[in-house]
Amino acid sequence: MALRNLDIDLLRCFVTIADLGSFTRAGERLGRTQSAISLQLKRLEEQLGRTLFLRSPRSQAITPDGERLIGPARQILRLHDATVAEMFEPDITGSVRIGVPEDFATAHLPAVLAAFTGAHPLVELEVTCDLTLNLLERFHAGHFDLVLVKRQPTQERQDGVRVWREPLVWVARDRQSVADFARVPLVVSPEPCVYRKRATQALDAIGRNWRIAYTSTSLAGSLSAVRAGLGITVLPLEMMPASLVAVGEDAGLPPLYDTEIALIEAPGLSGTAHRLAQHIIAALERGA
Repeated sequence: MALRNLDIDLLRCFVTIADLGSFTRAGERLGRTQSAISLQLKRLEEQLGRTLFLRSPRSQAITPDGERLIGPARQILRLHDATVAEMFEPDITGSVRIGVPEDFATAHLPAVLAAFTGAHPLVELEVTCDLTLNLLERFHAGHFDLVLVKRQPTQERQDGVRVWREPLVWVARDRQSVADFARVPLVVSPEPCVYRKRATQALDAIGRNWRIAYTSTSLAGSLSAVRAGLGITVLPLEMMPASLVAVGEDAGLPPLYDTEIALIEAPGLSGTAHRLAQHIIAALERGA
């Protein structure tokens, strides 16, 4: 049986459509017209003998065959792009401005960025940590090339590519920290904060009274307050320190929705910034 080869450009087109959820956006990203993008996808589907997207006038949904292809396609593109960078672009330069939520930057991002700068030492990274809503405001004002933001998972189309998803938990000093309180003492970040809103909405939904016991602008400050027994907080499960405990229904607390992190790229992104974006997506893919 003759070997079959998949075209790298066709795979890149497919992955870009899947990431951006739009043929038009994929065309803008890849520098092609919408009709050219449609033609490339059709060629890939003909090569595979599979339908990868179900299209309608207003949207497209990835099929089960498309879901089977997306992971291997990303791996192929990652290896291809890394090889090209090693052989032809070892000295890419430039600066990239990136905005990141502090807790995510502390827990997951340093190793990812270190790997990128290790491979491309001439690239300068400017990383800013802030609350998600502040990051989005500054991103839309043109202050960042890339931004990582917290958001609630939804079936509706959202900007950006999801790079991480994990459950949220209530975090306390011990299991007695909330049991005897008529009003739940919350340790939170200042408004606007996604986790703060998630916590208060969840408590309101079950009719449990709460109060803001401690407000901190930093993750370290919030954890110190929880350790001191001043209240409880909300964190992604992987970010909960071993010295603290997760509490839940046994303490009269409601379940919390998962959280996810999305990467959004600014229009007209430089090649260097786009390469960093692809590196972040690939490196964090396991958590998504």
